[in-house]
Amino acid sequence: MKKFSFIFSALFIVILCISCEKIIDKEDTNELNGDQSPMGEVGVTVSSSSAEIAGVSDFTAVVTELKDGVSTYTASAKVTNTFLKNMVSGFPGVTINGDDVTITNLKIQQTREGIKCLTGPGAGVLVNYDSKVGDTYSVGETGKERKVVSKTGIDEYPYGFYLIKTIQVETTPFDMKAGGVEKITYIANHRFGMVGVKIDFDDATSVTFPVYSSVEN
Repeated sequence: MKKFSFIFSALFIVILCISCEKIIDKEDTNELNGDQSPMGEVGVTVSSSSAEIAGVSDFTAVVTELKDGVSTYTASAKVTNTFLKNMVSGFPGVTINGDDVTITNLKIQQTREGIKCLTGPGAGVLVNYDSKVGDTYSVGETGKERKVVSKTGIDEYPYGFYLIKTIQVETTPFDMKAGGVEKITYIANHRFGMVGVKIDFDDATSVTFPVYSSVEN
């Protein structure tokens, strides 16, 4: 009887391990789990530096609706940089009137696990805070990927009055209008959410736009 019980227990453990392995294998890195983030609640605002950066100033966005875990944003900015205006001109919901750029109906999912864009050809996970260096997320149906290139684990990135840990996710352009852009890097933190967006141009120059939210995770 003891021998039978041991064999049965061992068999049960093997089956359990196989089942767990299958579940892990099926885990979709392009989906977000976790509780709703306070950063996606109606009324939350997002802004950048008050100073002009690369011809962009007065950027602000606000969550106008939260439904079924998806936040709808309306955003505006003053953009004098013709190249950047051209780069965003084809994005759904973007309107350009002179140097005034606005976007409506931008859909973003924000959980305590990460951030996912649901609008446009580049829809997909922007960052999952639990990801490891080398992990990738699909960029819509473009055939391209976003890749985690850095996860500091130590407080070293300057953010306001803080030094914070960051995870950085890099992607190459998928839109022909982005000619001249070599790569885009999303910089995020599990507490503060998206804290920066860096654009590297093919002339070896770069610019980083800081991102600030009115609430924290």
